[in-house]
Amino acid sequence: MQRVLFLPAMLFGFFQQGISAEPKTNVVFFLIDDLGWRDLGCYGSDYYQTPNIDRLAKEGVRFTDAYSACTVCSPTRAAIMTGKYPARLLLTQWLPSGRWSRTGHKMKEGRYISNLPLEEVTIAEVLRGHGYKTAFMGKWHLGTETYYYPEHQGFDVNVAGRDYGAPGSYFFPFTGKWKIPSTGQTLHKKQPLSGKKGDYLADRLAEEAESFIRNNSDNPFFLMLSHYAVHTPLQGKPGKVLNYEKIPEKKRQGKPAYAAMVESVDESVGRVTRVLRELGLEKSTLVIFTSDNGGFAGATSNAPLRANKGSNYEGGIRVPAIVKWPKAGRRGVLSNVPIISMDFFPTILAATGHALCPYQHIDGVDLTPVLKKSGGAQ
Repeated sequence: MQRVLFLPAMLFGFFQQGISAEPKTNVVFFLIDDLGWRDLGCYGSDYYQTPNIDRLAKEGVRFTDAYSACTVCSPTRAAIMTGKYPARLLLTQWLPSGRWSRTGHKMKEGRYISNLPLEEVTIAEVLRGHGYKTAFMGKWHLGTETYYYPEHQGFDVNVAGRDYGAPGSYFFPFTGKWKIPSTGQTLHKKQPLSGKKGDYLADRLAEEAESFIRNNSDNPFFLMLSHYAVHTPLQGKPGKVLNYEKIPEKKRQGKPAYAAMVESVDESVGRVTRVLRELGLEKSTLVIFTSDNGGFAGATSNAPLRANKGSNYEGGIRVPAIVKWPKAGRRGVLSNVPIISMDFFPTILAATGHALCPYQHIDGVDLTPVLKKSGGAQ
């Protein structure tokens, strides 16, 4: 009789477990281009207007000693995607690599590659293997050929992820050309996504991100919103630019156009986090916010840090980083634990309840002990 009763009881237990099982943790990763360490209100700026990002910091953990894996974009992005140091990947310069050697400069580059190899396992590929819907939106800059684009690196959806590192314009149709100051090479930027006259790129990307979340609210998802902003060209919405131009020059931390771009990025963060709250996904979503390198000298001041983007001094590699993990229960925490770009890969896996891949993210460290309420480290 006991055997007869045991099976139904066991099945009932499994059934109950299925009903009460917590939803899988979603992941939203905001990667901003060229955003300086002090270019946010929560990092001490009273010039840049960033209420939505500041709110994110109040609801999570803000890191004071976060570093990018490199002084420029492509290597850092590769490090985030793979959990490996750029040097291990032979990807140590923004793409296309080799331009210094090709243009007759005295400085010669070491061994290098021009694309993130398809053989590398990205965080998107791992999560997709666990049943996640994955989307990449914005700046990719990890492949000079179309078959190295996000859709071939683990992402189900690719919106505006191309070979170049900056748009021709931040206003629709987002096209144009740009001359590389160091080499004189001219790059022609094609239209990265659809839109209409007057559309601003940061807004369009936020719109696409919101649509993806709404369409996948019943599935676990990984959304990487990788803004082209605040990279050059410095183009903000006219009304916002005018507001910053009214501020006396001596009180400005950066150029008005750049400040307007920062504000638009902040609005995009607000738009995405609001839809998470609206759909009841806020408590089941890990949110990460960071930059790919230090601020650009022609746009903002990194003081008191020394130097800027492209330099190995603090101004070139120290970046803002905020992680909100509601399940951990830590809110408004200021952490001085040093972290770096490669750490996000294992942290995402641990936070989503999946086994780490030490053979892959060789150089990354799981940060969840810092993020947990019981964690002793600050």
